Amino acid sequence: MNLDYTTYRINCSHPFGISRSTHSHYDIVYIYISDGDYIGRGEAAPSARYDESTDQILTQLKSIDNIDNNLNLEEGVIWCKKNSNGISSLEAALSTAWLDLWAKKNNSRISEYFQSGNNMLYTSYTIAIGDLDLIPKKIEEAHPYQILKIKLGVSIEDDKQLIKLIRNETDKLIRVDANEGWNLNMGIEMCKWLADHNVEFIEQPFKANNLGDTAKLKEISPLPLIADENSITSLNIPDIAHAFDGINIKLMKCGSLFEAKKMIDLARQYDMKVMLGCMVESSIGITAMSNLSPQVDFADLDGNLLINNDPYFGVKIMDGKLKLPSDSGLGIKLSPEYKKDFNNLK
Repeated sequence: MNLDYTTYRINCSHPFGISRSTHSHYDIVYIYISDGDYIGRGEAAPSARYDESTDQILTQLKSIDNIDNNLNLEEGVIWCKKNSNGISSLEAALSTAWLDLWAKKNNSRISEYFQSGNNMLYTSYTIAIGDLDLIPKKIEEAHPYQILKIKLGVSIEDDKQLIKLIRNETDKLIRVDANEGWNLNMGIEMCKWLADHNVEFIEQPFKANNLGDTAKLKEISPLPLIADENSITSLNIPDIAHAFDGINIKLMKCGSLFEAKKMIDLARQYDMKVMLGCMVESSIGITAMSNLSPQVDFADLDGNLLINNDPYFGVKIMDGKLKLPSDSGLGIKLSPEYKKDFNNLK
């Protein structure tokens, strides 16, 4: 087996702003594990919020020896975790490539391996913080999607203004993500105000280290609270279950689809709702996570919809719903256009 990798810059269709930063592009790393004619693909989309970067990933990749040809699926997953050296996005890429390769060699689909079923979800479409004059254009671009996810967390005045502008354009269901941008007083006011604006839930209102205020808000909020920055792996769930109504699972945070599945099952034991989320990613990462979407309550798998240079074909959106490829493994295909222009892509 061979391990190859390459960096790639994905460009945002609009500057992607949240409460703590704005980006026009993101640098990611593609992983390829090959065995004969079979290629397994994975994607690492590191986040500075979790102290990860492409430089860290590349340094770690250079230290990895070739993969033992005799590893079975479970042994390969252990190998991926060990060789990621604690970098979750790298583990996500390695484990996804390994699972993709294994499924292709066994002529099976990843959704079948996880026994996910066929009940695909509607995904939300993100309206990020940015130029307010672009709101009508962004709403028009979101026409195929039934649910909007709105990034807030700037100030009460700015947050309300953004919602009002969106409500002038559409009455679609809204999900709100404050990205740790509020304090308790802001959270109380905004939750009560948003409850009258067809909002489904609030994601991560306060900083992850402010679990006490989150628990206080949960007691009085008319809207459910969903953990994001507080929900990294299954180890977090017992500690946050009292303060949140649900969790957001991201492949780049938890490290593998196997851990994501563990989080789903554990969250159910605590009677918590489950959402699958993402970073700004291309179709490899989004397609991987989409394989688990029939098992959860909400999907926010739109990272590939927010960029304009995705080199891969994978999960599609049909009438606002996720639709998985029919081929084995992830079912990912490299666009001929990008294969011609980017020799390192496979």
